[in-house]
Amino acid sequence: MRVTIFGATGLLGKALMREWQGDELTGLGSRDVDIRSEEQVRASILHRPDWVILAAAYTDVDGCETNRELAFDVNCRGAVNVVRAAAEANARVIFLSTDYVFDGTKNRPYEIDDPLAPQSVYGQTKAAAEVEIRKILPEVCILRTSWVFGVGGKCFPETILTLANTRKELDVVNDQRGCPTYTIDLARIIIQLCRKGAHGTVHATNSGECTWFDFAREIVNSARLKTQVRPTTSDQFVRPAKRPAYSVLSPASLQRYALVVPTWQDALQRYLAERGSLSG
Repeated sequence: MRVTIFGATGLLGKALMREWQGDELTGLGSRDVDIRSEEQVRASILHRPDWVILAAAYTDVDGCETNRELAFDVNCRGAVNVVRAAAEANARVIFLSTDYVFDGTKNRPYEIDDPLAPQSVYGQTKAAAEVEIRKILPEVCILRTSWVFGVGGKCFPETILTLANTRKELDVVNDQRGCPTYTIDLARIIIQLCRKGAHGTVHATNSGECTWFDFAREIVNSARLKTQVRPTTSDQFVRPAKRPAYSVLSPASLQRYALVVPTWQDALQRYLAERGSLSG
């Protein structure tokens, strides 16, 4: 199987490149191809891959609020360019989307057919991309995930660990609930979905749910740090982009492919071990 990964130098892309074995991989970062350019995208898949993984995106959620045009150029129009080129090459596609396509007003896990109601520019770009790429390639696999963390880049655990090394106390919001997702586990899911010929919409996260406060406390405790983590509310940390208060994604769609994912607590332990091995 020939696989082309757009976004291969990002947090998830790096994990995909490390985890994927036994197939012919082509990894493309932003320096290799600008997905906003139809010509560059077409030229990058002249080898006619069997699968295209679209993990390239402008993921700075707050930055998207002040760079709306750039966000839509990359996350929507760029996605359209990739999917159109993939369709012309008869390639299958997995497109990485987000829990931010939902408004966060539910109190039970979001299903794949729940209505889209993004509250941020980032969520709007991803929701618009979902709609447009389905028109081009109806059998596309749209993979929504959330709270992604992993080694090799900026993520929530890295931020908490850095702050905890210099502060005795940390205030973390306790009124936003979601599902942390480890890049290694997400990469393994993507590999299996390709091999199972996945299509349609799939929600993929580590199992379990928590608030950012719960997550931060587990990070600090697992790292055996003395920092006190204290719960606070979102109105104490006003940010440019509105975050969904509740964005837990239902695992039902993933279970249909007979895929079982470890808990986020288990994933965190493996992340800390991986991070420690790299720093050591």
